[in-house]
Amino acid sequence: MRETLTNNAHRKDSEPRGNTLRVYLFVLRHAPCELRDVQHGLGMASPSLASYHLSKLIEGGYVKQDAFGKYVSVGDAAPELLAGYSKLGATVVPQSLFFSLLLTILVAFFGIESLSQSSLTPYLVGVAVAAVAALWFETFRLWRKLATWK
Repeated sequence: MRETLTNNAHRKDSEPRGNTLRVYLFVLRHAPCELRDVQHGLGMASPSLASYHLSKLIEGGYVKQDAFGKYVSVGDAAPELLAGYSKLGATVVPQSLFFSLLLTILVAFFGIESLSQSSLTPYLVGVAVAAVAALWFETFRLWRKLATWK
């Protein structure tokens, strides 16, 4: 248990930030990739700069090199870093996006149907719209946070 606490504290201190986080997200989206892919994909001035950030990620246990020298993300290395996000193909999206879409569709459908059938349904629709608004607010908040990482 003591070793786990030490590893978690070390991981928290070495958590990627700034350009290193951008490199991690690039590798997460485009893995497996080579050093030049990272350099050109992120518009870095030199391969040594990309190499520096990749070395920091390897040291932190977030990225590894495969047998062919290509960089891949370590699957379970950063659950805290990507908390609240899901990888959908090559895109990282807020997890609340799925619930926002589902709830929006349900509220729109039942809202339109119920407006023509009962006198209390406008209140129901109002509460549902407020819930959808709160969920979309959270989704956009997470999306803005993701945009600052790019």
